[in-house]
Amino acid sequence: MIPEKLKIKIDKRKEENALRSLGEPNKLVDFSSNDYLGFSKNKTIFKNTYKYLNNYNISQNGATGSRLLSGNYELYTVVEKQLCEIYNSEAALIFNSGYNANLGFFSSVPQKGDYIFYDEYSHASIRDGISMSNAKAYKFKHNNLNDLKAKLLRIKPLNNNEIYIVTESVFSMDGDTPDLMLLSKISQTHNAHIIIDEAHAIGVLGEKALGLTQHIKPFAKIITFGKAMGCHGAAILCSISLKEFLINFSRPFIYTTAMPPHSLATILSASTILLKAKEIETLKQNIIFFKSEIKRLNLESKFIESESAIHCCIISGNKNVKLVAKALQEKNYNVKPILSPTVKKGEERLRFCIHSYNTQGEITEVLQLLANFAT
Repeated sequence: MIPEKLKIKIDKRKEENALRSLGEPNKLVDFSSNDYLGFSKNKTIFKNTYKYLNNYNISQNGATGSRLLSGNYELYTVVEKQLCEIYNSEAALIFNSGYNANLGFFSSVPQKGDYIFYDEYSHASIRDGISMSNAKAYKFKHNNLNDLKAKLLRIKPLNNNEIYIVTESVFSMDGDTPDLMLLSKISQTHNAHIIIDEAHAIGVLGEKALGLTQHIKPFAKIITFGKAMGCHGAAILCSISLKEFLINFSRPFIYTTAMPPHSLATILSASTILLKAKEIETLKQNIIFFKSEIKRLNLESKFIESESAIHCCIISGNKNVKLVAKALQEKNYNVKPILSPTVKKGEERLRFCIHSYNTQGEITEVLQLLANFAT
């Protein structure tokens, strides 16, 4: 048995039809995973990973400790150097996950007296990190830079009070994108530092699919390897001095066992393949086709506008969206419902994740089924 206070929370989730549970492996057509390029099953990446391990004479399974103790083996230096070259960054610091990277950054970098302005739809890892900070935090309306400007004008920072603005280049629950060029200009006007989470843009959008921040200079950007890269981990791309600070003060970095060599070798392999991956163009064409089918089937009013691999169809109510998702799954299509409280009540949705390996026939059929079930 669990304590009564915990049981009450579980019972409330059941009443709201919002109880989470672990899914079972299935062979349904994938419109659910973050594996946008199919890299998680890419045989070349798999084979090259073992080549890298052999080339660096690595035969151990684990890192043996944190990077500050015994876990900072040679491959870390190799991979971080490669990331700097690929993303044109002064420095890179690898974290065990995107969640850890955001938690580690926002819990340590903004100081007491500083200000953080964050998009109201920011990922839970960002908000959790901010909640651990001693800085004052203010959210602005989703992708509403006028609201951001208005809130910035209300504060009167002292000379040593820093301003941090955080957003995502692609939002995981909507698939939409802010005006990053305008955001950069706003930050310059207010002498603010921009932090951008590129988790769902890497491998999908931007020149060579390297994200949407190539033409601006954020204070830091977070890239992850568990989405389009098909592996695991994350990195903060930043200046050398900021990397030094994170190594000394980011607790999720300091007090955790380093990633095993196999994970680092997989990142190295996937990052190398990304620069010449044909799957990127296939994914782009599938996104274009998905949007054209939405229009053809008169479903535009139900979908949130997106140029990314994430497309969301609003179906209000946890019960309703779960019923439509179940109907699609029974027709062999793995489309997942996003429930409140993950999103606001009334904004529950089906989230379609497009992949390079989805066929146009699959895209047409799943949207035709949606048109039948959701109208």
